[in-house]
Amino acid sequence: VQLQAYGGGLVQAGGSLRLSCAASGSVFRINVMGWYRQAPGKQRELVATITRRGTTNYAASVKGRFTISRDNAKNTVTLQMNSLKPEDTAVYYCNGEAVSGNYWGQGTQVTVSS
Repeated sequence: VQLQAYGGGLVQAGGSLRLSCAASGSVFRINVMGWYRQAPGKQRELVATITRRGTTNYAASVKGRFTISRDNAKNTVTLQMNSLKPEDTAVYYCNGEAVSGNYWGQGTQVTVSS
């Protein structure tokens, strides 16, 4: 399984960004897809996940501002981020969870200026 992340960039506080991730390879193995983030000096943390059936889970800090969605036919997962705050600044990682293991995409930088 390979995961390729797209999007990210620099935005002012209150703005929006959209992250996308495309999975390739043995994608049928992936049940849960999601996004994690890691800020400088901090541990990687969960942002949002979505199961193949569409059940979502969000970190409390992003609930109501971020929306995760998934297209099983295209093997993609998207994170729409609205009302961004400076504390959302981090490297964001796409993740695919399967019985065979945990798969990670390359990180994409999100920077929110105040």
